[in-house]
Amino acid sequence: MTNPVTKDLRHFEDLSVGEVIDLGKTTVTREMIVTFAREFDPFPFHLDEKAAKASLLGGLASSGWQTGALTLKMLVDSFLGKLASAGGLGFKDLKWKNPVMVNDTIGGTVTIVELRRSHHHPEWGIMTLDFDVRNQKGQPVLTMRLSNLVELRDPSAPITEAAQ
Repeated sequence: MTNPVTKDLRHFEDLSVGEVIDLGKTTVTREMIVTFAREFDPFPFHLDEKAAKASLLGGLASSGWQTGALTLKMLVDSFLGKLASAGGLGFKDLKWKNPVMVNDTIGGTVTIVELRRSHHHPEWGIMTLDFDVRNQKGQPVLTMRLSNLVELRDPSAPITEAAQ
């Protein structure tokens, strides 16, 4: 039976390995950096321009966690919001490659690298995504691998070796 809440969204069966999703772009302002840092990551190089200039970063920089949060927002806006997603299962290999500085514009892609059915919960599939987020200069700022739980349209379909 189709879930009436998710019936108009993409489901696990609609996805394919190798599909690339464009995340769009977002510009990170000084106000965004300082506001986030005050609440979640109050290091001087995220809050104080003088301290930031004297730091390894050489200027006011976004928290890596803020870069991750902005990336997730772009992912929801571009892809997950149109998918029968039940949420993330975790991530690995998170790397902050270059700092995101005031007025940098970040964007990038995610690629579906694995799709497998759950053997214990046939109504769910697991999608694995690789992230490649870059600044306006094309420099990488964030990479990671994320697993997400996605609803199946037809949980009664057999689990085949190819779908694992």
